[in-house]
Amino acid sequence: MSDPFTLVDVASLDDLRVFLGRAARVEDGSVRLIAGSGVLAAYAAVLYPAGLLDETPTVLALRTFATAVDADGAHAEFDVVVPIASLASRLERARDGIGQLVSDVDPAARQSVRISLPMAVASATWAAISPPRGGWHALPAIEAPLLEHAARAGIDEIAGAVPEAAGEQIVRRVRTEVWGRPVPGLDHIPAGAAFAALSMGFLGEDPVRVLETGPWTRLTTTRGHVLVRRRAWTLAR
Repeated sequence: MSDPFTLVDVASLDDLRVFLGRAARVEDGSVRLIAGSGVLAAYAAVLYPAGLLDETPTVLALRTFATAVDADGAHAEFDVVVPIASLASRLERARDGIGQLVSDVDPAARQSVRISLPMAVASATWAAISPPRGGWHALPAIEAPLLEHAARAGIDEIAGAVPEAAGEQIVRRVRTEVWGRPVPGLDHIPAGAAFAALSMGFLGEDPVRVLETGPWTRLTTTRGHVLVRRRAWTLAR
């Protein structure tokens, strides 16, 4: 078992539970957790290629959470990939142990929460790709409704194009075609990034900040981040 980590409060626990719940509905597999310097970064794959010839872009959802020091006075440090279902189950048990909060000012809401990690997995190929931490430069921001419209249009198109009881290969081919297309007017952002932002609950009233470095594009709101690694043939603009 990996070392445990400690979230600073119950609100952080609830936010992580919501993040994992949405990630499980999109791609029920694994989540990558990177902890260090008082921050826990949780990455979940929304889209990723299945092989060398698969042109699906790599699209990751990211949320960050503050961590508290452990009993030894140090912040947890690790980089692991764990099953979403197993981690979610541990969070549920931790939440049940806290009980019903009376209000947001309940002292229990401000208590730190210690979470033990489930056994790590080594089969998540997307987790071998690490987005850069620095070197980002800003591009013009995007209005959230543009991404929401692109995401909903893609969802409707896939629903209409995929027959009932379709095989996995047919579903993947349609999804790759739809989510690999650029958002109208945004040639460097695939529609899959809009799908990730919508399905993970990251879109709101605020504009979406766009940052870029090398083959990576990041969409950022107050609710979370979407990271896109473009395929090599899309890099020239």
